[in-house]
Amino acid sequence: MTDGTPHEYVRAHRDELVALALDLLAIDTSNPPGDTRAIVSEIERFLDPLPVDAERFAVDPAKPNLLVRIPGESDETLLYNGHLDTVPFDADTWSRDPLGERVDDRIYGRGATDMKGAVASMLFAIRAVAATDTDPPVDLLFAFVSDEEVGGDAGLPALLDAGRLDADACVIGEPTCEGGRHSVTVADRGSIWLTLEATGEGAHGSRPVLGVNAIDRLYDAVETMRERFGTRRLEIDADVAPIVEESVEYYAPSMGEDVARELFEYPSINLGVFDGGDAINSVPQSARAEVDVRLTAGVHTPDVLAEIRECVADCDGITIAAVSRSVGTAEAPGSPLVEAVASTAEDVTGARVFRRSATGGGDAKKLRNAGVPTVEFALGTDTAHAPDEYVPVDALVDNAVVYARLPARWRSRIDR
Repeated sequence: MTDGTPHEYVRAHRDELVALALDLLAIDTSNPPGDTRAIVSEIERFLDPLPVDAERFAVDPAKPNLLVRIPGESDETLLYNGHLDTVPFDADTWSRDPLGERVDDRIYGRGATDMKGAVASMLFAIRAVAATDTDPPVDLLFAFVSDEEVGGDAGLPALLDAGRLDADACVIGEPTCEGGRHSVTVADRGSIWLTLEATGEGAHGSRPVLGVNAIDRLYDAVETMRERFGTRRLEIDADVAPIVEESVEYYAPSMGEDVARELFEYPSINLGVFDGGDAINSVPQSARAEVDVRLTAGVHTPDVLAEIRECVADCDGITIAAVSRSVGTAEAPGSPLVEAVASTAEDVTGARVFRRSATGGGDAKKLRNAGVPTVEFALGTDTAHAPDEYVPVDALVDNAVVYARLPARWRSRIDR
């Protein structure tokens, strides 16, 4: 065993952390198909010498999840979550090896920053705890999951449905950095996904006045939604207002303050799919659109959906064929979890860590809705899903240090 603290162990063994990250990147877990059997086996080999309890849990044999437990000195449980699948890649668009390559102080590869790099940092924090004979102040639970990139049910949802994630707080290792700025993501936005259908009356394209153009009807309906809802300022809860302000400040350097403020203070309405018509010389009788509406946390999604239904009802020939929705979620900026993660990250990086909202929503929303206070945090880069995705070696190390120091800081915040 090694003397010192877990975070001292991490810094003293940084090359081993880099090697672990490269081992994970070398295994293609593109989703689809999202096969994670090989990477779970690799993680099991890494953990095998350590005195930890590791257990596979799978509802899809090709997409196993791995749970790792380390008992602590109290009944509270801190959960670390990381997904093992990645988005696909086209190797021809990369100048580096998409299955892992180190160049100077950067680690390249699909998943380097989203989020095999953070997974490697979590795994190395586990080794550091074991190697230094550290008894964590709280129980530690690590969930390395599959199927996240496509929003599938084989990963985190399966674990939640089976009651396998009994925790008092959670940190997800999603990258939360942009343009050199660091943040902890404490909120997400609600969503309304609509499928709209329009009907019209067919006619020859040379005599459009004799028909009713379904595409025109549908586009007019979308524009009516934008005018009626997209220009109306949201009523944001007082508890969420500080998060909005930090979010605006965080995003302003990359998109401008006015655009950042509009993003969170107004609904965003995106026409993502539009389809209709059979030929250029025919008036289309039908058309279909899929519309993505996003709402800041604290806005009651069902109320907005009810108003959208009324709006659609006012548009001739338009019906809502399908709808799905979610309500935005948030953690209080001063909660023990947020305080612990933000202050630990600030100590490690020496830089400000913003407490901001995500622009979308993912596994954090699922966990918060299951009653587990959750934030996202990982140092990294804004190259996720892009060619030549990379993470700095220093970010890998600092992430592992933050994850290793976090249990004690979180416990101290609970005890206040």
